[in-house]
Formats: sequence, C-alpha cells, structure tokens
Amino acid sequence: MDAYDGGSNARHGPDGPEGPAGQAGPGVPAESGAPAAPGAPTPSVGLATERHAPAEPDSPAERHSPAERHAPAERHAPAEPDSPAERHAPAERHAPAEPDSATEPHAPAEPDPATERHAPAEPDSAAGPRAGIAALSLRYQIGVALALAVVAVGACAHLGMTFLHVAPPNTVTREHGRAVDDWIYPEFEQNWKLFAPNPLQQNISIQVRAEVRDGEGGNLTTGWYDLSAEDGRAIDGNLLPSHTQQNELRRAWDFFLATHDGENRPVGLRGSLSESYLRRIVVLRLDRDDAVRAATGGGGAIERVQVRSRTSNVPTPKWSREKVSTTPAYRELPWWPVPADEAGGGVR
Repeated sequence: MDAYDGGSNARHGPDGPEGPAGQAGPGVPAESGAPAAPGAPTPSVGLATERHAPAEPDSPAERHSPAERHAPAERHAPAEPDSPAERHAPAERHAPAEPDSATEPHAPAEPDPATERHAPAEPDSAAGPRAGIAALSLRYQIGVALALAVVAVGACAHLGMTFLHVAPPNTVTREHGRAVDDWIYPEFEQNWKLFAPNPLQQNISIQVRAEVRDGEGGNLTTGWYDLSAEDGRAIDGNLLPSHTQQNELRRAWDFFLATHDGENRPVGLRGSLSESYLRRIVVLRLDRDDAVRAATGGGGAIERVQVRSRTSNVPTPKWSREKVSTTPAYRELPWWPVPADEAGGGVR
C-alpha cells in the first residue's frame, strides 16, 4: 500500500503487531502490518498524521465529537427541577398576574405590608402652626409654667385660709387662729360661719353727726344723718345695686364691734385700724351730703365726727307667739377728731 494512502489513519485491530493498543510502531507501515525494511525511510505523512491524531476518550461520555461536547445549548441548559411545583417554565413561574380588565379596570395594586410597615409617616399637611404656650420657646414656657404654679399655690392658700376662718373651731384654728385672722382681716372678712349660719334678726342703722367750722371761725354741730337709710333708698328699686351701697358701711361697723369692748375701747392694734376705717367712710359721706353743705353754707370744714348705732329687733310675724321689744337701742361712740388730711376731703 502506498505510504500516502489515507488509510494509515485507520485504527488497527487487536491482531496487529503492537498488541491490543493497535498502534503502529515507528518502523511499521500502518496497513500491511509487516516490519519495515531496514534503512527504509519512514513516510513523513503518516508520522505526522499519527503524531497529531487526537487521543481517544477514555469514558463513553467523552466520545462525542467536539461540536457535540461544546454545544452552547447543552452546556448552559438549566437543570431539571426536582419538585413538581418547580417544573414550570421560568416565564410562567415569574410572569405577573394580568388584571381582569372587565371586572377591575381601575383597581389599584394592593400595597405591600412590609413596605407599609417600614415606610416613613407622611407629615400631616392639615396641621397648622403651634399656638398658645406651645409656640413659645423653652425658656418662656418654663416662665409661664412657674407663674401658673405660683398663682395656683396662692389660690389654694387663700381658699384654705377662708375655709378655716368660716369653719367651726378646730385644732388648726386653735393653734394658728392668729395667722388665719391676719390673712382674712380686713379685706376678706366673712360674717357667717360654715355649717352654723346666724342670720340677722335686728335692724341696725349707722348714724353720724359732725362738728363743722364755718367760714367765720365759729363751730356748728349738725344733726344726725342716717347713712344706712340713705343706702337703703339707693338700693330699693335698683336691679343692680353697688357693693359699696350694700356692704361698705355695714362691714365697717361689724369690724369696729369685733375690735372694741363694751366701753368702746380698742382691743389690740386692729382697734385703731377699725376706728380710722369707719371715720374715713363717714367723712366722705358727709362731704357728699347736700344737707351738710346747706347747713354750713358750703364754706366749712369738718372738725370732729360722732357715730352711733340704732338697733331694733325685727317684729315677729302675726302667727308667732314670741314677744320681742321693738324699742330701739342706741350706742354712741366718742367724738373723733378729724385729721387735716381727712378734713381736706370733707365739707368746705
């Protein structure tokens, strides 16, 4: 056979001279199987063909052609899923559900609970700016809080003192009665007792007369002026009488009686205060009285004043068998000199 015959690339059977491998030796022709003659040149084509022949694969999986082993479709094919739920195609498994356009044409997508749980809260656009104390700075808020606390403490202290003043005698009033009286008198005095009211059953009128120096240097004593009757006439028929017309003169007289003994002598420092308070009231009343102005000719000044009270019991009803005296009783106070500063506001 010719050395250039293409059959030299064919495999040799197991009976070849090279044994089971079936490969020709370096000096043996590929087809004849006879030994080559000594010195005979080795065909170059056959040697090149045998030297560059690819090695046979050892395993059946490697016996495929190179085109079959390196096919991209087989090399990158995804593995078959093991479970029946995973045997769907990727397009079917991940395809989003199409909405039913006939029933829900405008149905919005359902929100994701996880997204809603972690989403930041949107600010309330309807809430307006802060107002009141909240609009102030921290320093001014602290100041306002302290002011409110002081007012609250003062109000509670005043209510407590007033309660102790009108309450029946108890351990606290016996121990701190003087402090309670100093707080209450004279501005916050109460003339009634809690749980034991004592309504008045007498008519008390406060009357006053004055000694006036006229313009010629002489003195003139006026008659008695019933100041309580004047207040009564101002109150009768008045839907909104003033507080001074109802209580000023009466409270001044009660204050005087509480700080003086039966001989009209002051008891303690509050006695002098009650005298000055009552004297100022009657001088101002005389200054406004037209009768006093007429008696002095409008040119006099008050030198002294004298106050008295007229007390009479309230008559009993006709169906009552109680007998009370209706004869009035008088209590006259001594003459009080009027200081110059008070007299300046008196009669001229």
